[in-house]
Amino acid sequence: MASIACFVGIDLGTSACKTLAIDENGRVLARGSAEYQLSTPRPGWAEQSPDDWQAGCDRAMRQLVAALPPGAVVQAIGLSGQMHGLVALDKDDRAIRPAILWCDNRTEAQCATLTERVGGLEALVGLTGNRMLPGFTAGKLLWLREHEPETLDRMRRFLLPKDALRLDMTGVHATDVSDASGTGLFDVRARSWSRPMLDAVGLTPEQVPAAFESHEVTGRLRPVTAARWGLPPGVPVVAGGGDSVIQTTSMGVIDPGVVGVTIGTAGLVGASVASCPDNPGARLQVSCGNAPGRWHVMGVTLNGGGAFQWWRDAVAALPGETPDFDTLVALAEQVPCGAGGLLFLPYLMGERCPHVAPDARGAWIGLTRGHDIRHMTRAVMEGVLLNTRSILDVVAASGVAWESLRVSGGATASPAWLQMLADVTGQEVATVTAAAEGGAYGAALLAGVGAGRWSSLEEAVTLIATTSITTPRAAAAATYDRLHPIHAALFGSLGGAIASLTAFDAASRPDQGASSC
Repeated sequence: MASIACFVGIDLGTSACKTLAIDENGRVLARGSAEYQLSTPRPGWAEQSPDDWQAGCDRAMRQLVAALPPGAVVQAIGLSGQMHGLVALDKDDRAIRPAILWCDNRTEAQCATLTERVGGLEALVGLTGNRMLPGFTAGKLLWLREHEPETLDRMRRFLLPKDALRLDMTGVHATDVSDASGTGLFDVRARSWSRPMLDAVGLTPEQVPAAFESHEVTGRLRPVTAARWGLPPGVPVVAGGGDSVIQTTSMGVIDPGVVGVTIGTAGLVGASVASCPDNPGARLQVSCGNAPGRWHVMGVTLNGGGAFQWWRDAVAALPGETPDFDTLVALAEQVPCGAGGLLFLPYLMGERCPHVAPDARGAWIGLTRGHDIRHMTRAVMEGVLLNTRSILDVVAASGVAWESLRVSGGATASPAWLQMLADVTGQEVATVTAAAEGGAYGAALLAGVGAGRWSSLEEAVTLIATTSITTPRAAAAATYDRLHPIHAALFGSLGGAIASLTAFDAASRPDQGASSC
């Protein structure tokens, strides 16, 4: 039997671990997936157990291996994963506490402290290329120092989420330059850890993982892990990438002139540039790209398809039949563009872009007795996409230009979402090969580069082909042109009320000593 060379990508997401195997032509051979839970011990907090990640990865990899065609031989494995999380390890490489995730917003005060400690925003951007966002790892480390000093005393090193899987796979403490870029401790221009930032949080160079370019081999699959998955030991494991960056790579966006839009749990607008930008005002996130000599510019919203998932779950709590996603989308399509003058501000988890606002909250604006679940559902979808258009405006204002728009993420499997995105942006949107596969596909391509199947990532992405093009409808685009500036102004108009509600909520919590009704 002739052997089939294949390359595996593992994507450690917020809600599930997804695995994917592709052949030398980029064709998907097998998949696996396993879900796990998100813990929110307090409003604005988000944590997960690294043990749950490992168990989910084991299940997803066993599914994938069982589904591989006869003769398939895994040549290399690449990793993608949720960025910014903090996995604190003790001297025996055991996680000391649950991992604090990218969408956790507890560290606003610590981020301000770190920014001041290094000389202000301009100095910080000079050191790292980025603003210190509340989701970044650096603020989490300072939070531990202030609130759980015993944890930090026990911590011998930290890892990012996907790299906790790498540790089990290879025994190596390593990461890649794109994921490291989202820690707030990394000099994206120099593609190396920033010693001044490590000093600012009280870390030594020995406490951070080695940072590799995304295609480089970081280690080989250990026998104990290989046995759990049903693979031979010694398979090379490449560095991979942070999901926000590698998701854009999965769309073939590694050269200037193309912008990628991802609508997953979160959402992002990403572009590749050939030199590290200055990032004036630090409204965007700048990361090292997945190819050497490339940088990634992105605006990230914490509230993409996750806002629609929240709405589905909220409706499902009502007695009676539970609507699924397709049912809700069909309801939204029963009402015209603009949802009858109803707008939704999707900031359910705070926000990063177009506003750096960790305490932001969501809202419906414009409700009347004439609105029902159909209008509310459409307003949620439109709110997510109108916010995406605002991020595109920020990217354009930074000097990034593009000729075409590519999309990916779970929502893009829905023609209704694609049409609405085209209408809201007024631009053609293209889906590409494996658009719904996410970071796992990009990780598999990087595995192929690391194994020598493709000479470079530039060669690997030539396998990615356009699968559909959705054209904006003139009347709908005109409606959204009128609606977008109203939506874009909402947060500024509601900022005072949101701040007051946040203060009220904090003072009213039982754990703050306030009485409850």
